[in-house]
Amino acid sequence: MTLPPELAAALAAAAPRLGIFAGRVSYFSTVASTNDVAAALAAEGAPEGTTVVAGAQTAGRGRYGRAWYSPEGAGLYMSCVFRPAEGSNGQTGSAASLLTLAAAVAVADAVRAFGVPAEIKWPNDLIVRAPTGWRKLAGILAEANVSGATLEHVIVGIGINRSHASCPPDIADRVGCVEEFSGRQVSSPDLLCAALAEAARVHEHLAAGRAEAILDRWRDLAPSACGVAVEWRNGAAMHRGVTAGLDRDGALLVEEGGICHRFYSGELVWRL
Repeated sequence: MTLPPELAAALAAAAPRLGIFAGRVSYFSTVASTNDVAAALAAEGAPEGTTVVAGAQTAGRGRYGRAWYSPEGAGLYMSCVFRPAEGSNGQTGSAASLLTLAAAVAVADAVRAFGVPAEIKWPNDLIVRAPTGWRKLAGILAEANVSGATLEHVIVGIGINRSHASCPPDIADRVGCVEEFSGRQVSSPDLLCAALAEAARVHEHLAAGRAEAILDRWRDLAPSACGVAVEWRNGAAMHRGVTAGLDRDGALLVEEGGICHRFYSGELVWRL
């Protein structure tokens, strides 16, 4: 679809900073899911950097198929196509995991440029600490497409709460937005350009084999990845441990009674 004039102007002005994303942004007023649209484009051969942006989603989702509230005019909803080199970082799971971590770094640095004290909560949430507890600002969902042993592409979906919206009662006290914590109005085009510019920067690091630079920045932005009590279930058994940082592949380390567990994904309950 044709880009709205304000968005087109912002992208043109930011083009020198957008790397692989320059000239590859498509806009839709409403879609079911930007990840689904981006995946369809990737299946048709869309190049790396292809980005789908929507004004609203009717079936946005997060991890484990959970719904992502995506009202019109209140958030930035986007999905990007990545095509990691075959065997990137050793295995498909870790390649998708590393892209999730890199996207979290990009989004965190983008919103921090607007004065938002965002932190990363492993693996895919951006939060801001408030007197009432953590407030969720953004989420990231990476979905890999594999053919046989070949990683064809990874779709990285990003949802950022830009401005206040009427949230469902069950999540209203756990959600925050960029404008709330920056103390000023932030336009969707400006937020998109900031996010894509940071995504281009982290992509350059990954393409050049500098994953450790991304992990170092992730560690800076994720203080809860060390020394925080967590719980998880393995079958009928409940386990309890303490976060111990990231390894070189981007897995979260959790110590439990002298045993170190590695998590690329999974459902952890954080006990702050």
